[in-house]
Amino acid sequence: MKFLAAVAHGIDTINEYLGRAVAWLALLMVLVQFVVVMMRYVFGIGSIFMQESVVYLHAYLFMLGAGYTLLYGGHVRVDIFYRAANSRRKALVDLVGVGLLLLPVCLLILWVSWPYVVNSWAVLEGSKETSGIQAVFLLKSAIVAFSILMALQGLSMAIRSVFTLAGIETAPMGPVGEER
Repeated sequence: MKFLAAVAHGIDTINEYLGRAVAWLALLMVLVQFVVVMMRYVFGIGSIFMQESVVYLHAYLFMLGAGYTLLYGGHVRVDIFYRAANSRRKALVDLVGVGLLLLPVCLLILWVSWPYVVNSWAVLEGSKETSGIQAVFLLKSAIVAFSILMALQGLSMAIRSVFTLAGIETAPMGPVGEER
């Protein structure tokens, strides 16, 4: 049990710190978009590189921050029954949801996207625009990272759900020392 608790804690810690780090991309994205608009409409200067960087920042923010969102229960779910349920029923719903929905979807995304990303890396795919960001392969890699981070956070959810169903009511400690 201690090993499983340590695994869940480690996964939570990874998504906690990664989520906090990529959250700063939202501010950077707003600033870059502001500069793009100012350059375009005030100075009459366009920058494809900066416009594409907003897309990259947006993709990294959401793809790499998805595990963090799952860690804190921020993903959309049908709360009609879940909200009023006791902790054991919530644990059962989480465990079934992870096993039947989350992990299969993450594995499918990983399976389908892997050749797509590998081919992009093989040619070091860049932007179709000459002055664009010549690192599309890094952008596509976020798909693989998303799948892995979500699957890992799902595993952590499943471990905590099993603890709850086994009568071990205290979930593993969160990465910043607070109960989850």
